[in-house]
Amino acid sequence: MDDFILEMPKAELHLHLEGSVEPETLHELDPGTPIEELRAIYDYTDFDSFLRAFGAVGKRLRGPEAYALITRRLLSRLAEQNVRYAEIIVAAGVVLWKEQDFAPIFDAIRAAAQGSPVQVQWILDAVRQFGPERAMDVARLAAERQDQGVVAFGIGGSEERGPATWFGEVFDFAKAAGLRLTAHAGESAGPESIWAALRLGAQRIGHGIAAVQDAALARHLRDRDIPLEICITSNLVTGVVKRLEDHPVRRLYDAGVPIVLNTDDPAMFRCSLLGEYRLAAERFGFSESELRGLASNSFRYAFTPGG
Repeated sequence: MDDFILEMPKAELHLHLEGSVEPETLHELDPGTPIEELRAIYDYTDFDSFLRAFGAVGKRLRGPEAYALITRRLLSRLAEQNVRYAEIIVAAGVVLWKEQDFAPIFDAIRAAAQGSPVQVQWILDAVRQFGPERAMDVARLAAERQDQGVVAFGIGGSEERGPATWFGEVFDFAKAAGLRLTAHAGESAGPESIWAALRLGAQRIGHGIAAVQDAALARHLRDRDIPLEICITSNLVTGVVKRLEDHPVRRLYDAGVPIVLNTDDPAMFRCSLLGEYRLAAERFGFSESELRGLASNSFRYAFTPGG
């Protein structure tokens, strides 16, 4: 099974650049902090503590050189897993929160990706709980960089502290600018959070596992061919799913909801895309044929035609 999964071409559609940073890389960037202290950042008790840890990692990315380093490291790991295409989420909202100049950082990220065997496009992400004005700043950055590989705008962070209803004007702007749209929803909140993201115009849903609680929503996603970006290990580590056997990935798939397997934050959740496919096979009974279908989905639902 491991050889089968490795040899199968795959894409990643829900992958945070900052969440790919290993503690050892943080130590390279911040050698004055003991490695044990940095490793402790990667211990979470719930979703909110994970969000704080994500911010703590982001704070240690202090300039373009740091972002270039983590981009090279991530793309190397993706290539080793036979990932051919990735839409990598860049937390532009965090960069602005740190009061850093986004332009040289993004230029460094793009330069670091040149020459990689992995084809890369970018999604710029706003932090929901920071509010709509800051999200609009991110949407403008995304709109200005469509000729530089930015294909989409999205929102992440706390669904409870940043409800989708805040962002109608921002999504309207992004859509009018020609960007594709995505939103984290139904991860730590219920089905209504997904409905709200769909009303914004989201074309893919990050996580979306709460759809299993609403049969009408599952049918809507199936009938409208709107995929969920499923991240099994992520949901376990953040505690939004308490036990592996409770994860709804199989039930959503069997209900006909389009799904794509992803890692979300591979370093922060100690996972890999190969491991996510292995979990699907070994713990949820996905056959080789079904795994091929999931891999095909990862290209089919890419925001760049053909992936």
